[in-house]
Amino acid sequence: MDISQNVLLSTHTTLRVGGPAHLLFELVVKEQLPELSEWLCREALPFVVVGGGSNILFAEKGFAGLVIKNKLRGVDFVEQPDGSIFLTAAAGESLDKVVVETVEKGCWGLENLSAIPGTVGATPVQNVGAYGVEVADLIEKVEALHLPTGEQKSFSRADCHFGYRDSFFKTTAGQSYLITSVTFRLSKTPQPKLGYADLQKTFADQTAPSLSEIRRAVINIRTQKFPDLTQVGTAGSFFKNPVLAKAEAETLLKNFPDLPHYPTADGLIKISLGFVLDKICGLKGFRQGKIELFSKQALVLVNYGHDNTAEVKNFVRLVQEQVFAKTKLVIEPEVRFLGDDE
Repeated sequence: MDISQNVLLSTHTTLRVGGPAHLLFELVVKEQLPELSEWLCREALPFVVVGGGSNILFAEKGFAGLVIKNKLRGVDFVEQPDGSIFLTAAAGESLDKVVVETVEKGCWGLENLSAIPGTVGATPVQNVGAYGVEVADLIEKVEALHLPTGEQKSFSRADCHFGYRDSFFKTTAGQSYLITSVTFRLSKTPQPKLGYADLQKTFADQTAPSLSEIRRAVINIRTQKFPDLTQVGTAGSFFKNPVLAKAEAETLLKNFPDLPHYPTADGLIKISLGFVLDKICGLKGFRQGKIELFSKQALVLVNYGHDNTAEVKNFVRLVQEQVFAKTKLVIEPEVRFLGDDE
């Protein structure tokens, strides 16, 4: 196997911080998988699988094991007897590139996820979602390899145990799997999802926007709210929106009646953390050193320089403390913390 040593992980994440990977392996074709699995079994090293690195914060000490960069490629569209379209994309494919292909082929489902950085393989891990769509609603199956044993497994949607920005693949057991491909169930029948407020406003006078019009609208919304990844370090939305029990949410809303909130399918209440950070805590644009909660969207953490992981973590803790002091909300990162600086 062609393995690199002491590779700076800041060059493999969009936040642009993190120390060296002791070892790094780039997975390019599935034929490399048996050798990779055998090597890991023999060496008994910790490992982690990454894609585009857009939702990861590595420790300043790096990662004392093998970082596997998933670069598997391939996209396939197959029409089903019921008229639906099964799109199977390799895990290393750019998510936005795949969305472009679905729009070009007239396949509905993924268009609201336009312009999200990262790879297809990350979508089931995080249950990626935006503007009223989550991949849990679209994923038909996930193909993965259990790296410690080399066993191939096909996960149904139910097997993935999807939750809000959560799945089986974030558990200890799930992290032993390397996702090789994801199959989405799409439709040729127009099914615009326009419930998100900015999309409602954009298409208020239009009853049947096209796929390309929705994609352009989503990109325009994201451009106004998110920084340019080519210019600064960012992981996009850094924190999860809190999801509360009804009684807890009612107590919070008594104190902050204007706080936007939304019922979930399981009877809980999702709270708009962007509103909390901006309007209640006054933290939009809050900055320490070169780390900031973005001036256009408070959920977004931005690294304007070359600050280290410790400074990012200190900033995150400070934000969490200020939110708790004001609202008693315990907010959690959406971004995965990997490695250990303690």
